Amino acid sequence: MQIVIKPSGIFISVYDDTFDYSDFGRPQIRRVSRVEPDDSGRWYVDMSPIDGPSLGPFDKRNEALEAELEYVNAMLAECELQE
Repeated sequence: MQIVIKPSGIFISVYDDTFDYSDFGRPQIRRVSRVEPDDSGRWYVDMSPIDGPSLGPFDKRNEALEAELEYVNAMLAECELQE
């Protein structure tokens, strides 16, 4: 799990059920993407909720989910997610 702590004290991470976010106050959880199939069963990742691109198509949903996570982790590494 990758956690970015901003100078304001806010931290950002990809949600993980194994981590108790409430230990640090009231969490604010938001969707950063949508993973959906098209009419032919190919999968796309819509990163527009964080002003990102559309990723895909992917033959398998799991491939789309992996691309989604890779994109978000790259953004976290660059500390470019907006509060």
